Amino acid sequence: MSPLTGLIRPGGEVLDVACGSGRHARHLAAQGFEVLAVDRDPGLFPDPPPGVTLLGADLEAGPWPFPGRLFDAVVVTNYLHRPLLPVLVASLEPGGVLVYETFARGNERFGKPSNPDFLLAPGELLEAVRGRLRVVAYEDLVVAEPRPAAIQRLCARREDPAS
Repeated sequence: MSPLTGLIRPGGEVLDVACGSGRHARHLAAQGFEVLAVDRDPGLFPDPPPGVTLLGADLEAGPWPFPGRLFDAVVVTNYLHRPLLPVLVASLEPGGVLVYETFARGNERFGKPSNPDFLLAPGELLEAVRGRLRVVAYEDLVVAEPRPAAIQRLCARREDPAS
């Protein structure tokens, strides 16, 4: 993620969705960003460092915990809840960046997740941002590390009408 942090407004506020143990939140806070990390199980991230605010919220069963709030970046990895995709796109400030990486169809040959409900269809991330964000980078590939997996990665920016 390091090369992509240069696209985020310096000192900006970043939302880390389904943060898990906080790997990305820690990295972003160390880069000087203010991070709001949210997960259904905040116990997975017991000691957030300075610069990280942790919120426990069920993003699938409960209401969106940030109505009307905009972020300089939204980061999502290894998580897919399709109804959230338009909400995440709408949660970006002008100039804000969406960084999204998760499992794609074809991953079933490597193990879990194998349920199609949790695997992106070809081009699905591109369709989620089409006409709303400018795609900076996109990949649909098989990776070997940290373990073999089929994934899609997207980095996209909300155009800033002032620029």
